[in-house]
Amino acid sequence: MNDRRVRADLSVDPRLDDFVAGRLASAAHVEPHRLWETLAAVVTEFTPRIRAALDRRDQLQRQLDDWHSEHPGAVGNDYVAMLAEIGYLEPEPEPFTISTDGVDDEIAVQAGPQLVVPLTNARFAANAANARWGSLYDALYGTDAIPRTGDLAPSDAYNPRRGAEVVRWSKGLLDDAVPLADTSHAQVLAYEIDSGGLLALTADGAHRLVQPSQLVGYRGDSTRPDAVILVNHGLHLEITIDRSGPVGTVDPAGVSDVILESAITTIMDLEDSVAVVDAADKVNAYETWLALMQGTLEVDVVKSGRTFTRRLAADRTYKRVDGTAASLSGRSLLFVRHTGHAMFTDAVIDGDGEPIPEGILDAVITVAAALPDARGEAHPRNSAHGSIYVVKPKMHGPDEVALTAELFARLEELLHLPTCTIKLGIMDEERRTTLNLGACIRAAADRVVFINTGFLDRTGDEIHTSSRAGSFPRKAALRTHPFIGAYENHNVDVGLRAGLPGRAQIGKGMWAMTDLMAAMLAQKGAQLQAGASTAWVPSPTAATLHATHYHRVDVRAQQRVIAGRPPTPRLALLDIPLATASLSADEVAAELDDNVQSILGYVVRWVDQGIGCSKVPDLSDVSLMEDRATLRISSQLLGNWLTNALITPAQVIASLDRIAPRVDAQNASDATYRSLGTSASPSLAFQAARDLVLFASAQQNGYTEGILHDYRRRAKEQS
Repeated sequence: MNDRRVRADLSVDPRLDDFVAGRLASAAHVEPHRLWETLAAVVTEFTPRIRAALDRRDQLQRQLDDWHSEHPGAVGNDYVAMLAEIGYLEPEPEPFTISTDGVDDEIAVQAGPQLVVPLTNARFAANAANARWGSLYDALYGTDAIPRTGDLAPSDAYNPRRGAEVVRWSKGLLDDAVPLADTSHAQVLAYEIDSGGLLALTADGAHRLVQPSQLVGYRGDSTRPDAVILVNHGLHLEITIDRSGPVGTVDPAGVSDVILESAITTIMDLEDSVAVVDAADKVNAYETWLALMQGTLEVDVVKSGRTFTRRLAADRTYKRVDGTAASLSGRSLLFVRHTGHAMFTDAVIDGDGEPIPEGILDAVITVAAALPDARGEAHPRNSAHGSIYVVKPKMHGPDEVALTAELFARLEELLHLPTCTIKLGIMDEERRTTLNLGACIRAAADRVVFINTGFLDRTGDEIHTSSRAGSFPRKAALRTHPFIGAYENHNVDVGLRAGLPGRAQIGKGMWAMTDLMAAMLAQKGAQLQAGASTAWVPSPTAATLHATHYHRVDVRAQQRVIAGRPPTPRLALLDIPLATASLSADEVAAELDDNVQSILGYVVRWVDQGIGCSKVPDLSDVSLMEDRATLRISSQLLGNWLTNALITPAQVIASLDRIAPRVDAQNASDATYRSLGTSASPSLAFQAARDLVLFASAQQNGYTEGILHDYRRRAKEQS
């Protein structure tokens, strides 16, 4: 666009300028010129520092490449000494404890699931914000958490046998989470509330809770309550009673559902799960964030031929045992995840004619948009403490964390916010951050509220960082390599030593197999056993099912046990997962096709449709959730194999040609889908996938954004 506007010596895209001058300035009660002056001041002060940090990354990578070229293969003490000498590996800090204050209970106290959703999709954002509570009956009935075979198979009509298994499963959870003395919830004929608390009536008499304090309150009449609200390990659950409904009619106690407190927190994402390449995309996401921070988000939804408006859920009211009124939040507590330091955007161009750091724009706009909530003007409100929660991804080492903390402090000063209003979540997903995690946390010790392992990006960075050391194994072997376990344990060890429990979350990564909920139930509880107070899930339904793990594992007690173990040695984190055995030609071909399938299936939607996170079928037609982190792994692994001559560019092109028709067929039902083409006549998406592999080693830190953004912008220009 040629009609750019000058604002505080910045050249601004008119779409962004209109948003700032209109909705944002009005909601934030800040004059537009002041917002632009704030942005200009931060850009002037911090852009040179960000560019210097990126130059430092490149310098370190060159030094690592040179060392590995001279010392191929496994590493040892000489390697560790070299890392320390060049400043890649920093000394461990003296013992310290974080001092973050003004943190909401959902982060500081409660352990529970965490959603991550793209801010570019307002409907997803509304669903996630309302995913604080979820129906366990629906989550079980509608997924493979209950087997789908034989008498339990779902059908167009309600299957009462499947429904009975849902009830049996749910009452087993109640017996584990809120047990009754000398009986089971399955034996209850009626629930009542009296001065002594919960009374469960069975054929053999009345029973109390083993822990009477687990009763929080009720709705309806005390002798015939409509709902009983209980708490376990800090998470609430609700036994809903309706003897007139189809489920409650056949239940001895009239129980019609079990509602679980599910997604305690949600990350509204501007990074890996979105395809944001210009000012129009940014404004779309910013508008949704502003509406969330005002409490006004409304989305028209069409479902089963019916249109309705989805709004943010109200608080859930109830009565305490003494009859006084009380409430619980009806919504997930929201973070916003910014872009990393490596991203730049021409939505705003600085005085030198250069795009500004995108993370700076994200910081200024999202913090300004959060001012209504920080001031207590939003209805409903996000943070009871007036805090603004930001996750900053892809920081490399403590200097970059300190840079972010200082940027936030400067923004607080310019917008007249109390010190440390802006809280920081640190993604432990880059190798230099992992190795220096203690120093990273200390660099933001007064505002950190979150550390999280992102094993997908962490694996991608491991491959790129150490690509000259030798060839890496297949993806399946990478997932089980000892370095992953050391990385996951180290994150918890460092977080516990830094005093995060009671002030901040210790998180773990995403469950990517969105349709395999039985497997998630079987496996994801291990993240709690490993000390995580939160872990990522891909949907509200998954959040409800994952919440059951928190009722069966006392995370705080588990963290106290873990705190007594010896810390993970740094050398274990430097165990580069190189291949230890040669692969056959068939194994190489199979792995090549598997990764090409993932790349093409994801990239075609990113480039052509602007979808940043999607369910992509693999070669076996199993849907996997893919985003830029998974793309980074696949592209870097094949790039590593090219670097180490396991495959050739010709083999890559042949695989792209072989797999593209399969991806086209998997998307045949999508009327908006455009064919990938072939190498002889490639679509933009085909070209992007090709470049992501052939030029993988040239991408800074192995990131995919540069290539994706280029091709997506071209696709938008052609549409």
